[in-house]
Amino acid sequence: MPMELQSRTTARGAKSRPAQSGRDDQTIAITGKRSSESLSVLAYDRIEDLIVHCRIAPGADITMQNLQDMVEIGRTPVHQAVRRLAAETLIRIRPRDGLRVSLIDLQRDRRLLRLRRDMDRFVVSLATEKIGGNQRNRLIRLGMQLRERRKVMDVREFNGYDRQLDAIMIDAAAEPFLDRTLRPLHTIFRRIGHVHLTHIGGAKGMLQTIDCHLSLLDAVVARNSSLAAKASDRLIDFADSMFDSLEGRIDPMLLDAA
Repeated sequence: MPMELQSRTTARGAKSRPAQSGRDDQTIAITGKRSSESLSVLAYDRIEDLIVHCRIAPGADITMQNLQDMVEIGRTPVHQAVRRLAAETLIRIRPRDGLRVSLIDLQRDRRLLRLRRDMDRFVVSLATEKIGGNQRNRLIRLGMQLRERRKVMDVREFNGYDRQLDAIMIDAAAEPFLDRTLRPLHTIFRRIGHVHLTHIGGAKGMLQTIDCHLSLLDAVVARNSSLAAKASDRLIDFADSMFDSLEGRIDPMLLDAA
């Protein structure tokens, strides 16, 4: 190859390689960002589960390092998850003094139940109106699982199904704003439900809450907005009934370990 042509070819190759390298760097950066976001979501889910099932007691103090060890995820995703949980009032960040899991404040939470009643009814209305085939099929499968496991599931298993139901409903409602707004409320009442069903409600309470959820699920699958709204209200009424027994019968240490 003539020297002049070889030089021009080499120059063109030299120009093209950095451009390709730049695209690779960009791809790596995007992949890394997505990986970090996924770990943050995973950390959030695992910490939320610890709070809901009182593996970290209400009102208990905990360090960031303890959380990292418990969820087996690194520092940055756990910090991101904790900031989100703090914004949702589920964890309190105390500068230079660690973290404190929010206690169960029955008076406050009962007030918030009124807000949840209205918001759940709004979600159910949208879901029955907008539900698509994929979401409907997911609800049908979930209903089959709940019925199959109805008499044998424990609180933790039920809460897994309950989270799926909430996620499908919000997905069917097709309003992204609702997820960040409703999820903390659902977490608050899932933790209250765990305490009530574990220490007071027992098997009878478990069957009652499962049946309330199935009635709601069936009404949405049938696209019957009137029945769905009534089923949603019955579910909130059941949640409200838990507060009387919790106020009169529960050991206060189970609500606030501080």
